[in-house]
Amino acid sequence: MIISDNMRHYFYIFCLVIFSCFQLNAQQQLTEKASISVVTCGPGAELYTAFGHSAFRVFDPTLGIDKIYNYGTFDFNAPNFYGNFAKGNLTYFLSTADFVRFLRMYQYENRWVKLQLLNLSSEEVQAIYEFLEENAKVENRNYQYDFFYDNCSTKIEAVIQTVLNDKVHFSNNHITTHKSHRDLINDYTKQFKWGKFGIDLALGAVIDDEAAKNDYKFLPDYIFKAFEKATIQKGATMEPLVAKEISILEEKPIEKKTEILTPLNLILLISLGIIFITYKNQQQQKRSKLLDVGLFLFTGIIGVTVLLLWFATTHTATYQNLNFLWAFAPNLIVAFYLLKTKPPTWICYYFILLLLLLLIMVVCWLLKIQVFNYALSPLIVALAIRYVYLIKSLKY
Repeated sequence: MIISDNMRHYFYIFCLVIFSCFQLNAQQQLTEKASISVVTCGPGAELYTAFGHSAFRVFDPTLGIDKIYNYGTFDFNAPNFYGNFAKGNLTYFLSTADFVRFLRMYQYENRWVKLQLLNLSSEEVQAIYEFLEENAKVENRNYQYDFFYDNCSTKIEAVIQTVLNDKVHFSNNHITTHKSHRDLINDYTKQFKWGKFGIDLALGAVIDDEAAKNDYKFLPDYIFKAFEKATIQKGATMEPLVAKEISILEEKPIEKKTEILTPLNLILLISLGIIFITYKNQQQQKRSKLLDVGLFLFTGIIGVTVLLLWFATTHTATYQNLNFLWAFAPNLIVAFYLLKTKPPTWICYYFILLLLLLLIMVVCWLLKIQVFNYALSPLIVALAIRYVYLIKSLKY
């Protein structure tokens, strides 16, 4: 049979395509110079970067491989992203990127970056690389994100333990403090006054329990420290898991701006206004309906939001939120009764209930059942004064 030049040409193309498919399916074999590093990035200037970041680096100078494996990726364009975010159905995924390009972003954001070169054999490096490559495939890369228990930081230790099993031992003996999850969050959000206020408003009493030592690792700094103290079995001996620590980028000091309109300053100003109007009402023997309706609508809306975060989402950290004690959801309905010059007689008993709830809140605060944001202090005082005045002025 005579094969034409065109047929021969198509046959070569067909063989090349088949060969390429087999090459894509086969895992690349790294050389002996290949290494795995844990990358830890410092906090940034925005709230969402306040806690830092963790990732893996796979480096093989012989093959020209220098990749970042990042478990902290999400897609804004995913279907119903904001709805799922509000409900707590957060889908994150493992992405890959060129290491140099990754560094440029952190250099631009003025954030430090450190590497921990892991003390691994060529076989162990290959095994972790193959795991990450497999995990980065479209069908495998997604996972259900949890801020405290399953994030870019906790994934680092999880991957090492999954691949290397009992060879690696992580010790938490370096953690000597007794902090709650809220304390740990506060360590990183001190300069973000409004962000910290929002976090304290949205998250419940469940984050005020003392965090287990292993729970600290949702923060990249603590994963860094955990790897510093970790060991790996080499034959009959245990050696440090980290062979070398390298500082890649240094943070340049910048002048911090003084924030005038903080939550405390704004709430203090509003609280003083409530107390002043209440004082004038007392003198003039009349009630400011506009103040009462506005106050009850405001606290009612916040109360409904708190309850929705508690009961209508899968966010684990928003459970048992005692902010509902001062932001009482039924206030949203009661606000309309306060439009009347003479509200119904039962409303005095409702105000007594609100005072009792404020007292319970203060007790819970003192006992650290839930730690509230200190900016709420003047508002609690102002609310108590207003409720006492309303009881006296509306009492029949």
